[in-house]
Amino acid sequence: MSHIKGSNVTIMVKDMDASIAFYEKIGLALKQRWDNHYAMMTAEGITIGIHPSESHNHSSGTVSIGFMAESINPVKELLDANDIAFVDDDGKSGHYVHFKDPDGTVLYFVEPKW
Repeated sequence: MSHIKGSNVTIMVKDMDASIAFYEKIGLALKQRWDNHYAMMTAEGITIGIHPSESHNHSSGTVSIGFMAESINPVKELLDANDIAFVDDDGKSGHYVHFKDPDGTVLYFVEPKW
């Protein structure tokens, strides 16, 4: 029996307001915010925690966060409309767009080929 009742991925950020705005622009909703201490952003199947950090290292290192998409073209239009730079990649398992959040966390959308 698993004791896990939920989960989230926490991202360390420099600026809570800028990070929340960024994640809202790409389709996540603000679920709850505790002033400038922590915020929870949600989308179908994922909760991302936003946590302020004084550290100079804010990137995700070797971790990336992926979001499934029904169609990649509306995602590219969304990123373009919000001036978010991305790399378009048609891989073996799907069509990807890779991009980063304001703190350098590696993110991607994928339209799977399965």
